[in-house]
Amino acid sequence: MSNFKIAIIGAGSVGFTKKLFTDILCVPEFHDVEFALTDLSAHNLDMIKSILDKVIEANNLPTKVTATTDRREAIAGARYIISCVRVGGLSAYADDIQIPLKYGVDQCVGDTICAGGILYGQRNIPVILDFCRDIRELAEPGAKFLNYANPMAMNTWAAIEYGKVDTIGLCHGVQHGGEQIAEILGAKEGDLDFICSGINHQTWFVDVRLRGRRIGKDELVAAFEAHPVFSAQEKLRIDVLKRFGVYSTESNGHLSEYLPWYRKRPEEVARWIDMSDWIHGETGGYLRHSTETRNWFETEFPQFLEAAAKPIDPTRRSNEHASHILEALETGRVYRGHFNVKNNGVITNLPSDAIIESPGFVDRFGINMVAGITLPEACAATCISSINVQRMSVHAAISGDIDLLKLAVLHDPLVGAVCTPEEVWQMVDEMVVAQAEWLPQYADAIPAARERLSKATVRTREWKGVARREIRSIEELRAEMDATKLRAAG
Repeated sequence: MSNFKIAIIGAGSVGFTKKLFTDILCVPEFHDVEFALTDLSAHNLDMIKSILDKVIEANNLPTKVTATTDRREAIAGARYIISCVRVGGLSAYADDIQIPLKYGVDQCVGDTICAGGILYGQRNIPVILDFCRDIRELAEPGAKFLNYANPMAMNTWAAIEYGKVDTIGLCHGVQHGGEQIAEILGAKEGDLDFICSGINHQTWFVDVRLRGRRIGKDELVAAFEAHPVFSAQEKLRIDVLKRFGVYSTESNGHLSEYLPWYRKRPEEVARWIDMSDWIHGETGGYLRHSTETRNWFETEFPQFLEAAAKPIDPTRRSNEHASHILEALETGRVYRGHFNVKNNGVITNLPSDAIIESPGFVDRFGINMVAGITLPEACAATCISSINVQRMSVHAAISGDIDLLKLAVLHDPLVGAVCTPEEVWQMVDEMVVAQAEWLPQYADAIPAARERLSKATVRTREWKGVARREIRSIEELRAEMDATKLRAAG
């Protein structure tokens, strides 16, 4: 039996928190752990606690669940701290997408690099450092911080280098890409093995084996092009596979943002994306999806409660890494996964200080990464471009240096393919002014940015791309969100 505490920050993300919770309780040794939930929204905390209490009752478990808006109380005494926060919520996220679009920077997601991802990191990093301070002061000695929040590499970089906390970054892009490859090859469970390596959202299937037989580029290309769905939805990924020789883990929409060749001209965007779902490249697709579904758990709360009353089925445990890592650390049962950690020479042709995503094994002694991986040169070159942007972005977020922030955005591959330096300088000024309430490190720089904007000489553009559905304006979104908050408070 194991008796320890797990704190989940951002636990108001109802569906994801329930998944983490039930995954962990699929491990028999974890039935008597304590879960401490914390979030800014007391309303969301009440909902998720009701759901988890119902799970405990239905399964007759001794598990303890507490919920508080006091983060330090939740972290106190915790052995594991899991973060799935979105600093600034949808209001700030709308700025990440809509302001760059005025300058011709077309993003599908905007949460990793590109203009949106960089500003997302500026909002997140001060908060991540607050988490780390609380962990150092209050958590169990040697506590581990599991970060699920984007921008993954920047958050993890800041937590390790500046937060001085034992941090692991976790994502599910590798798992999803592996499921695609299994489907196109007709692989059954256990038939497919692979090694993915790179950086988060730019990880590459450098070795794919079907029942021990290595699968090369030509076979993968033929299988993807023959697939009735993926051949249409993953056109860009297939093109990169043809040119680079390896498949990317990341979705068509995400990958298109990190490469400077596919989204820099409006008339080109439609060639490479598919509008059947936002994730395949729609302009502002994830913002639209998030806005339309932001209250889904409110309407589906009765269904959540009904589902919570059913017994946990251990065979339906998800492939999210968190529960498997905790099981390996606590029981010694070895788990192999792909983790975001500091490189330190694991990937031979990426910088040592970079946050990589690569294979590792977990047991009682911690995470042991597979060392000596060398990426194909084109993959390494693409990753290094992003790493340079991430490094500058992290250092800007720590120092509050707005000039360094502008240089980070200028060096972003897609932004640099679209914007002039003057446009970048004005765009960043506009973004930091719009997001001032979440950017305390730039408090001294924002008045001057506001003054420069009042005298702006760079004209923004009317984006004439065809790869978009209607995106709600920032003003409409904020007004509707304020009304939702008032209803919840009432």
